[in-house]
This record gives sequence, C-alpha cells and structure tokens, in this order.
Amino acid sequence: MNQYLISGGQPLQGRISVGGSKNASLPLLAACLLGEGEGECILHNIPQLSDVKNMVQILESLGAKTYSDGHTITIDAKSLTGISISEDSMRQMRASNLFLGPLLARLGEARIPLPGGCRIGSRPMDQHLKGLEALGVDIQESHGYIEAKAACMRGADIYFDVPSVGATENLMMAAVAAEGTTILRNAAREPEIVDLQNMLNTMGAQIVGAGTSTIRVMGGKRLGGTSYTVVSDRIEAGTHMLAAVMTQGDLEIDNVVPEHMSPVIAKTKQCGADVSVKGSSVRVRHTGQIKPLEVKTMSYPGFPTDMQPQFMALMTLAEGTSVMTETIFENRFQHVDELRRMGAKIVIEGRSAIISGVKKLEGAFVEASDLRAGAALFLAALAAEEASVLRNIEYIFRGYENLEEKYVAVGAKVQRMI
Repeated sequence: MNQYLISGGQPLQGRISVGGSKNASLPLLAACLLGEGEGECILHNIPQLSDVKNMVQILESLGAKTYSDGHTITIDAKSLTGISISEDSMRQMRASNLFLGPLLARLGEARIPLPGGCRIGSRPMDQHLKGLEALGVDIQESHGYIEAKAACMRGADIYFDVPSVGATENLMMAAVAAEGTTILRNAAREPEIVDLQNMLNTMGAQIVGAGTSTIRVMGGKRLGGTSYTVVSDRIEAGTHMLAAVMTQGDLEIDNVVPEHMSPVIAKTKQCGADVSVKGSSVRVRHTGQIKPLEVKTMSYPGFPTDMQPQFMALMTLAEGTSVMTETIFENRFQHVDELRRMGAKIVIEGRSAIISGVKKLEGAFVEASDLRAGAALFLAALAAEEASVLRNIEYIFRGYENLEEKYVAVGAKVQRMI
C-alpha cells in the first residue's frame, strides 16, 4: 500500500511551481480525436498524473498513436479503429465519458459504460445525453452501456438545466461536426472550458463565448493538428497557498493565473494571511492568527468545490467557529471523520459543516477517500505537531504531480512508504 509518513510542524519556506491543469488536460486529450486533418496534436505542460496516463491509454485503445516526452504529449488520431470505452476505464476515471462527443463527431458512433455514482456524489449524464439528442444523436441504453449513433448532426439551441462542466465540454466537441450553429445556454464557465475553446479554435474550429453562460459553435468544421500549452492548475495553486498558512510558512507560488483564483485568494486573505500577487506569482505568508470563515461552494466563478476539503482543513485551526456549505456534491464530507482522528472538532448538519477551531492538530493514521480529501489530509498532517501516516495516496497521484518532492524542497518532512 502506498502511503506517506509526514512529520508535521515544519514551517514551509521557498518557491513552488504549479503544473498544468488536470481538469483542462483531460478534455484537451479527448479533443485530440477531432484532429483528422493535417498535422499532429502536440500538447505542452501536461501534468504526469495517473488520470492523464489513463486518458492516453484510452486514446491508444481507440487507434490513436501517442508519444510522451516529459510534459509534452503528441497525438496522431487520423486513423481511429475503435468506438467503445471499456467499463474498466470508466471505473478508473469518470472523465473517460469525455470521449463521447469527439467519437460522435469523428465516426458518428460511440459506446461508453454508464458511469453511475462516485465517492463524492452523483454526477449523472442526463445533461450530456439531452444535448446530444438535440443535435440529432440517437441514444440507447443497453446492458449498462450508452450506445450513441448520429447519421448527421445538426446545430441546435440547447439549454442546460444545470451548468455542467462535462456536458458543456462534450457538447462543444460534438457540435464542431454538426451542420449549422449550436448555441449552449446556461453553460459552465470554468477556465478549463475556455482552454478547450482556445485549443479547438487553433485546430480550425469556430467557437465563441466560453467563459460566459452562452457558447456558440459554428459547426461543420474539419479539424487538424495543433500545438497548444495547457493552462496552469488553479486547484494545485490553491492547495499550496493553504499549505503556507497552515504551517506558519511563507511560500512563493509560481505559474499561477490569479484571475482564475479570485474566490480562493479572497478567502485566504479573509482568514488573516498576507497574500500578494505579482504577475504569475502569488506569495502567501502566515501572519499569526487564522480567522474563522464562512464558505459556500458554487459553480465558477464562485468558490470551487475542489477546494472545499482543503479549506476545511484550514478552518480546523481557526480561532473561532467556521461554517462550510457544500452545494455541488452531496457526499463530499468524507474527509471529516479522518480530520476528527487528528483532533478536529467538526459537526455535520445537512449540507453544512460547523468547524470549531482547535489550537493544534494531532498526528494520526488517516486514509484518503478521494483526490481532494487526500490533499486536505496532507495539509492537516503538515500542520500537526506529531507524525502522521496518510494512506491511499494513489488518489493524490490523480491530481498532484511529485507532491512530496515539491514539499520536501520547501522544508516539509514527507516520506513515501510502500
């Protein structure tokens, strides 16, 4: 079993560089299937994560040729031979459903497993499927699989009941092949969707509006290759910011897009930290007292649900009572019991957690239940006065590259144990 031995109480000092965005890399990799014209798709700043590795394996299983060189991946998808995603791939990573739109655009057919639930809550496919049907796709569900066929997709005016990130991305990729214009209303507005639009446009697509609630895709385009650099990871950057506060440290965090992080920067300042932004760097210094917070997760540009567990770890050390309300996922408090093992005082009331701050956290044996829960427990262990063992760290590898190396370089005592 992979696990970390973390000796807490070490103030972190120095610089940490943020890698490419996991949440942007996955749809960009899927979008490479659309490159049927001249040239290959060359993606730069791709993080070396287990989720990225799984996406590349799916690309290869569908007939694409791939070549990886550090943080650059080259994909040649001109000759596709498969339309089906395996159930094992879906179980390893729900983002494999992002191949549905590109496969329909390229081959007019796709077969993927029904994703079902996940540890942090339900993430249904209804918005994806409703949108695809509006484009003229025939959807059938059989033996646990979604079977989709499209003889000819045509542009449509599509309204999402909720601003789903995955559905917005899937419909953008499918609509580039639809005849006419597709309008996506109440679309998700995340920076990763803007990154997808920008890459698709470099491939020959014509898309406007990403980053707003209305996206227009002028379809009927045949896309080719591109060379594109993935945006930096705003969730990784936010995690490093809280590490500085919780360890009473001083960190300079490089390769940041500050405008993508406004809610996180605002709440970090509100808790009493000294936060200064200069270009693509953010410096965070602990100033003594951690003030309590009230936080509610929202769709972008609101406070990101992917930072909720990390901020809850921070609130355990605040001088007073904090409230965290989770509105996105119904089961995203699984880290609470593990934080309690470390001495945290947290009470759950429906979708809210009431956190009474303590003077110190205690070292303990704790287990990650998902990616961001693992990050929260990692931060808590860094702040604890004694040693902790964090188990199930394979979840962390899904979203953080070389985490222990980065933190050891700024003064943490972290050792991976197998």
